Amino acid sequence: MRRDGSRNRPHLIREGRPLLRAALGLLTAAVVALPFTAAQQYDALRRDVAEQSAPPAPGSGSGSGSSGAGAEAGAAHAGSAPVVLAYHDIGPDGRSRYTVSPEHFDAQLRALRAAGYRTLSTREFTDFLRTGRTPGARSVYLTFDDGTHGLWTHADPVLARYGMKAAAYLITGQVGTHQPYYLSWAEIQRMARSGRWDFQAHTHDSHARAAVDAAGHERSVLTNRRWLADEGRVETSREYRRRIAADLDRSVRDLVRHDLPRPRLFAYPFSERLDETNLAPRDADALRAMLRERFTATLTNRAARPLPPGPRAAAAGQVQRLEVTRGTTPAGLLRELARWAPLEPRDAGRPLTRRADWSTAGDPGQAGPGVLTGESPPADGTDYVSADHLPLATADWTHYRLRATVDRLRGTSNSVGITVRAGSEHPVALSVGRNTASLTPGGRDGAGDRRTCRLDPAATHRITVSVTPRQVRVSIDGDLCTAVRAGRWRAAEGAGGFSLSVRDEGARRQWPRFTSLTVE
Repeated sequence: MRRDGSRNRPHLIREGRPLLRAALGLLTAAVVALPFTAAQQYDALRRDVAEQSAPPAPGSGSGSGSSGAGAEAGAAHAGSAPVVLAYHDIGPDGRSRYTVSPEHFDAQLRALRAAGYRTLSTREFTDFLRTGRTPGARSVYLTFDDGTHGLWTHADPVLARYGMKAAAYLITGQVGTHQPYYLSWAEIQRMARSGRWDFQAHTHDSHARAAVDAAGHERSVLTNRRWLADEGRVETSREYRRRIAADLDRSVRDLVRHDLPRPRLFAYPFSERLDETNLAPRDADALRAMLRERFTATLTNRAARPLPPGPRAAAAGQVQRLEVTRGTTPAGLLRELARWAPLEPRDAGRPLTRRADWSTAGDPGQAGPGVLTGESPPADGTDYVSADHLPLATADWTHYRLRATVDRLRGTSNSVGITVRAGSEHPVALSVGRNTASLTPGGRDGAGDRRTCRLDPAATHRITVSVTPRQVRVSIDGDLCTAVRAGRWRAAEGAGGFSLSVRDEGARRQWPRFTSLTVE
């Protein structure tokens, strides 16, 4: 035998022929099957990525005429902070008020563009919350809750037409399920690659209602401890916190593992607050802490107090949104944006002359400042009426001065009130009667710590209230009455405008009134 073993090669070749034939057979089968495999993959992809609808013909949306949009465009204040718009679904289904038709959506975006608005990405919006610098004269942040299929099939072509951006808040546990109701991950990937969309958190599997007690009352499972029917009890605090932490982490993980950026914002399911909950205060605090640990801020459509985008909302870690529904017209949308736009104190002028700038409470039959000025009598049985002045537009006021004149003050049965830093975590309430005035700080500054001063008895008083982040100072009839100093908190936590009130508990029903009011 030769050293190189060549004597054995015929034997090796004979033994290798079956292996070669098998390999050639597998290769032939693979080549033959390749078109069929590719076809199957293409068919699966086609099922996961639906065909998009063509955008509506321009002008097909109801109430979308350019004259209506242009008339409202000038109402918005220049240099305003962005407003967050809350949508749900876009599609032809007219049964739900939360589904906006493609025609109306097209008309709304056309009206926004005509009025000079631009849309923000989530990064741009969170940069605004962090720095307080407005991203432009007029801007909106478009958000869509739930991740419905209409975002890909109907909304995306309209966004592309106007070169606008939006953010979809996904229930990640529902992606790819109940099709065609929810988006698929393949559609989400295409939307992300377009540059028009980014994707944020809306829970993994906690966008649901379930029983929270033995009677079967159902509430949001995010903001409530669930009823465990098999065990005849409610979740413990530990079980609740562990469940929510796992859900939030899964939501974030789902987005990241699909090559999407880590979410920065979280939208509450159903936009619910913590006022309908069975959580103990420590559990509610734990939920807020878990959200703060994972996200820059949370979004809701129904805040407990006005929290439009701005320093106050950033300090609270929660931002209020303007909800858009099937019945929202382009002109109506622009009117609402004007109502939300920040107003500088120097531009408030004489608020009592503008009826539309007031929200009245305590007397549902009245609107505007008429009850405050004596022009409109309060309803029978009413003994107290208050009205907020542009609570959204003034939410971030920190420095201003009110000058008011009041009259018809009689004895101790009636009085007027001025609350400054209204809607903040540190409001201050002033009450002025014929003989005395009192100033009461609220919030963590110590509610009930009342400061009083004696007045020269008179039916008429001139009131000056000066507000800064450091103190609230009150002068009456030209003399210093009292003041309260601020605690150690950020200015944004005490930001807010003002409200007025009148009270009459006397048998003779002699209501006091404001005869003048100016803002500086």
